[in-house]
Amino acid sequence: MLNDVALKEKIKYYISNEKRDATWAVELAKQDILKIFESIDDEYIKERAVDIKDTTERIIRNLLGLSDNNFESIMEPVILVAHNLTPSDTAKLSKGKVAGFITEVGGKTSHVAIMAESLEIPAVASIGVGFIESIGNNDVAMIDGSSGNVIINPSTEDEQNFEVLKEKYELNRIKLTEFKNKQGSTKDNEIIVIEGNIGDVNDANSVLNNGGEGIGLFRTEFLFMDKDTLPTEEEQFIIYKEVASKFADKPVIIRTLDIGGDKNVPALSLPKEDNPFLGYRAIRISLKEPSLFKTQIKALLRASAFGDIWIMLPMISSLEEILESKKIIEEAKSELKNNNVSFNDKIKIGIMMEIPSAAISANVYAKYVDFFSIGTNDLIQYTLAVDRINEKVSNLYQPLHPSVLQLIKIIASAAKNNNIVCGVCGEMAGEETFAPVLVGLGVKSLSMSASKITQVKYALSKFTMSECKEIASKMLQAESESENREILREIVDSVLKDT
Repeated sequence: MLNDVALKEKIKYYISNEKRDATWAVELAKQDILKIFESIDDEYIKERAVDIKDTTERIIRNLLGLSDNNFESIMEPVILVAHNLTPSDTAKLSKGKVAGFITEVGGKTSHVAIMAESLEIPAVASIGVGFIESIGNNDVAMIDGSSGNVIINPSTEDEQNFEVLKEKYELNRIKLTEFKNKQGSTKDNEIIVIEGNIGDVNDANSVLNNGGEGIGLFRTEFLFMDKDTLPTEEEQFIIYKEVASKFADKPVIIRTLDIGGDKNVPALSLPKEDNPFLGYRAIRISLKEPSLFKTQIKALLRASAFGDIWIMLPMISSLEEILESKKIIEEAKSELKNNNVSFNDKIKIGIMMEIPSAAISANVYAKYVDFFSIGTNDLIQYTLAVDRINEKVSNLYQPLHPSVLQLIKIIASAAKNNNIVCGVCGEMAGEETFAPVLVGLGVKSLSMSASKITQVKYALSKFTMSECKEIASKMLQAESESENREILREIVDSVLKDT
């Protein structure tokens, strides 16, 4: 992050043009960049703002001669309680000295949570502001990082119950580790490809380390979002090539620029909209800015010579958008051929299925693309007309709503009828209890955050394909989401709980 051109240039600007001192220049640069991440309807991207804040505040502390948190002074195992922990704080934690930590704020997709998991340190994030006041130094606490439960000054019975939970957790962890290098499949060996969602090269390493069988979603907006200038073809090519090379012959599905709505790019100076989620965004911007789109396509094509890259187009709502996109891709191919640049001429081109109209037209679209990837986050949001980050209506954001499952079934059936691949890359794919349902609906690949991969592989291994189809069939006949939740609890949850 310290090498980021946008950050450097912003700091230089405030010093040179506005005559700010160094610390205030860094603070202003930080505020400018953080504004870009405000109100983003993507938990993973939103959490990256914490990393930017951490980096810039460390610069400020160094400029002022202030010391960091002195975790080195911890001499015996403790549970650390804080309002929040930065990635740099977490990097200093020692498994031997920190038995666990609790934060008042934070999220499960933050780097802090990811690092805690890699260090195998139990953590409870976002327990709620004010928790610190309820606990004191030298209090005894027990935390369950799986459930988020925290018990202060536990009783003997509490301690005995926790010992049972710890033993069960250890057995489960060992059991899941066995699935790291296993091919994703149902109990009767029907292959289901289990992939990972990433935003950068480091995430790709995590997917590999957790047994991912490819990349189901590479969010390329990270290359654009915090910059005043657009990334060049060469800059993009280097990153795409690195990821593709890591996975060799495994598929790496790279989504073209998906911005607008909740994700802004300063370099494009996009106008503010009253209803951005239904406005100028994603493929609509790419087709209005063909040079921007072609630059990214060329970088993707060049990188395809080093691995099995697939190109995915976001927020498709019409056949015309598919055809126009493919036309620009062919133009990019011709230009590379004229310059004797190597690439995979048969690179797969697919679309995100995240709009109800696209689902209904799936049989038509399937004739023109090589794969579908269902973005359940937006598909649910658009189908149910629910803003999932609005707390007043978030209860109406229902992944198992019968209409949502019907649309997924329509998409998967269209893919099967036209002999193309159909996967899911939204948050539903990473829910182990949802996996048998999605597979029963006809989905052939699931993509999720790296930490969920072994859990989903394990869950699928407990159901035959016919059982998955039976579960899905029952849910398709349900009249409400609550009815489907009950089916899930009785059939899927009970099996996973018992095993």
